[in-house]
Amino acid sequence: MTKAVRVHKVGGPEVLTYEDVEVGAPGAGEVRIRQHAVGLNFIDVYFRTGLYKAPGLPFIAGNEAAGEVVAVGPGVTNFHPGDRVAYYFNLGGYASERVIPADKLVKLPDHITYEQGAVLMLKGLTVWYLLHKTFKVEPGHRVLIHAAAGGIGLLACQWAKALGAHVIGTVGSKAKADIALANGCDHAILYNEENFVERVKQISRGELCDVVYDGVGKTTFPGSLSCLRPRGLFVSFGNASGPVPPFALADLNTHGSLFATRPKLNDYVGTRKELLEGADTLFAAVINGKLHVPINHAYALKDVAKAHIDLESRATTGAAILRP
Repeated sequence: MTKAVRVHKVGGPEVLTYEDVEVGAPGAGEVRIRQHAVGLNFIDVYFRTGLYKAPGLPFIAGNEAAGEVVAVGPGVTNFHPGDRVAYYFNLGGYASERVIPADKLVKLPDHITYEQGAVLMLKGLTVWYLLHKTFKVEPGHRVLIHAAAGGIGLLACQWAKALGAHVIGTVGSKAKADIALANGCDHAILYNEENFVERVKQISRGELCDVVYDGVGKTTFPGSLSCLRPRGLFVSFGNASGPVPPFALADLNTHGSLFATRPKLNDYVGTRKELLEGADTLFAAVINGKLHVPINHAYALKDVAKAHIDLESRATTGAAILRP
């Protein structure tokens, strides 16, 4: 038996149940890992509340983690007991040990800690595809990043700045503004005190942004569209405040022939080749000093309900982990 957090019915943080579960031996093509750190993400909230549908009930929450291999199943030749590994995989992450398909794992370089690995596989790979694939950020681009002091936001600000972009971020407090500014953000807009659309216009002298990365959703829409230059790209990749409401396609025309997309990580790391490309690029950026991984909060796995409360109340900055 091992410990895990299961959801027997969707709802608030109180539905997260810390309990004993049975973890069997790995089957063909599978690996059993002992987890050292688990990433905490807003997508975990979406599954817990039912906004995103789990395959069934009960389910073990959690989507990224890092640990060591303790056993491998038949046919697995590229991983061995003792290997340090990390993964992004829908559900099953909130556990002390688990079995997972080997092709979803990547090996952690020596200079990447378990804690870093646990927050890089979802958040880091998300930033990788957003800045390198969805919209290829290059020197001179002006980008707007909502929730710039969050786990994804801080990584995105750093990486966009390293790529030569002019980075504007929105945050909810002066303390968060200071954190964002220390992590590559050129301008931090306090959205509770300022109209972020008007501030973007002022900062850019009316030229607006090439791309908006919006993981907030309902409360930042349609303002995000008004921050884009003609033919700019609106990237909606999350719903922290609720889903973006339906809107008329013609709105993209009236705002200047805009483009809009709603991407997800699975479609950018759907093959083993894509996963390794993203992980290699990401780990290299950390090792080379382009990315610092700010892990500002750590909770015991049994205290996951408190972690979700803090996450939903915007009490966290940077990345947070759970310790099994």
